[in-house]
Amino acid sequence: MTTVTYEVRDHVAHLALNRPKSLNALNLDMIEALRLTTARAEVDPLVRAILISGAGEHFMAGGDLKWFREQLALPPQERQPLFERTIGDVHQTTLQLRRCGKPVVAAVRGAVAGFGLSLMLAADLALAADDAYFTLAYSNIALSPDGGATWSLPRTVGVKRAMEIALLGDRFDAQQALVWGMVNRVVPVAELLPQAEALALRLAAGPAEALASTKRLINVSFNNTLTEQLHAEQRAFASCGVNDDFAEGLDAFFEKRRARFHVD
Repeated sequence: MTTVTYEVRDHVAHLALNRPKSLNALNLDMIEALRLTTARAEVDPLVRAILISGAGEHFMAGGDLKWFREQLALPPQERQPLFERTIGDVHQTTLQLRRCGKPVVAAVRGAVAGFGLSLMLAADLALAADDAYFTLAYSNIALSPDGGATWSLPRTVGVKRAMEIALLGDRFDAQQALVWGMVNRVVPVAELLPQAEALALRLAAGPAEALASTKRLINVSFNNTLTEQLHAEQRAFASCGVNDDFAEGLDAFFEKRRARFHVD
């Protein structure tokens, strides 16, 4: 069985975590499948937006703890480098989603735990079903977070709230995630995929260079001084200003119609 399905429709790459009987828990096959499908979507010229969801009633219930328990049979000097290699492979997905110039939407429902939460935070926008529940969970089994959670959480919810989520490992619901700014919208479960697909289609129809530049500018803003960020904005604005999409945007504005940006 393919642990992550990949389909392109209307310039949107649909990536679905596909271990529903295991609540889409992350195993070695899924780690590799996520790495390959996110890399594929990043370079696919037909793809202008990416939508990540989970098959069945859950997004992802974290890592496959059965596999981790099996590794306890290994001596520490073998187990530690194995875990480092495995998490390094996991992190390739986070890096690819963050650096990708295409907007990434996560549609989550049910369990959003461990790396499932990290994966959602790596997306640019997130929609949650009203049945979604969240926990970082690592501290409950004496692990520290992975998947970029310790990078994303402080930037999303602030340091004190990130400490609370990560250190306590408590479970919280979709409305709380919305209040904390971790998701953009909470919708009825029956409307999750239709609304997420509509959002991804809207992004796919948008001005590709302008959206990629905006994503890049926001992602680097925390590491730049104000002067550096202003220079980055200056260069991006000028580059977008010589793109054909800019001319179309202006024409549409003055002609009082919806812009039709270039789509290959």
